[in-house]
Amino acid sequence: MNIRPRRNRKMSAIRDMISETHLSVNHLIYPMFLVDGKGIKSEVASLPGNYRWSLDLLLPEIEACVNLGITKFDLFPAVAEELKDKTATYSYAEDNFYLHAIRAIKERFPEIALMSDVAMDPYSSDGHDGYVENGKILNDETLPILAKMAVAQAQAGIDIIGPSDMMDGRVGVIREALDDEGFTDVSIMSYTAKYASAFYNPFRDALDSAPKSGDKKTYQMDPANVKEALREAYLDEAEGADMLMVKPALCYLDVIALLKANSTLPITAYNVSGECAMVYAAAQKGWLDYERVMSEMLLSIRRAGADGILTYFAKDFAKLAR
Repeated sequence: MNIRPRRNRKMSAIRDMISETHLSVNHLIYPMFLVDGKGIKSEVASLPGNYRWSLDLLLPEIEACVNLGITKFDLFPAVAEELKDKTATYSYAEDNFYLHAIRAIKERFPEIALMSDVAMDPYSSDGHDGYVENGKILNDETLPILAKMAVAQAQAGIDIIGPSDMMDGRVGVIREALDDEGFTDVSIMSYTAKYASAFYNPFRDALDSAPKSGDKKTYQMDPANVKEALREAYLDEAEGADMLMVKPALCYLDVIALLKANSTLPITAYNVSGECAMVYAAAQKGWLDYERVMSEMLLSIRRAGADGILTYFAKDFAKLAR
């Protein structure tokens, strides 16, 4: 045989030289859960090793992550039930602990990139991403609420707005609202192809944000569809998104690759809670090698075309990469 591909695999020095995909901590965004109060570090039962943090304990945790090289964080608030209402008014209230936390974190760590979540579900008494009336999620009535939420987060110091609601037209409305208030430098990482997935349950456990009735299939995408993701991408790009996201990541590698091939914008992917929980559970049973599987999973998302990856593995990978 004149052609033997194995010759290029015979030693690590050669394999490293011709490796096509590179993964580093610079590609990772760390999602973290925030609660009101003090002295709280409460593990999410369905997502081992991940916690609901009060701000006083979150600040030193962020510092530890920064020392490991993590520079990008996505904050998600767990809001008390009594603060929720149908129009999510607490999301932009002056006494919102989430907004106060953003200010404190940016004051302490001005160099990090801090990303937010824009959707009604953490603040809604209905548990849906949009405004609910007679059991129906109303698109256009939701948009002004999302805009207020985004502006409040920008005023607090957020660097990247993350609209996760999947309402039609929300990127354009948020972009206009931000620009009107002078926040032209605040980025939008749009949840462009967010699927109605079964992999979100640990996240909903962490935030207690599951819908009180019905499901999210009228606004999140059908897992059977791929071309629809292109349509969403074209719209978000035209409306002013700076980055496009695919969520979940692992079962949608083809969608990541498709958007990468058809957009000039950076493509990100959310390695969601259920994907990570499977690895945690199997590793605890001794069925999988945690470090190898974690690294392989993240590498596959990069290989598919993701420029950035939101993942609960971020801290563990950063430790491994040192």
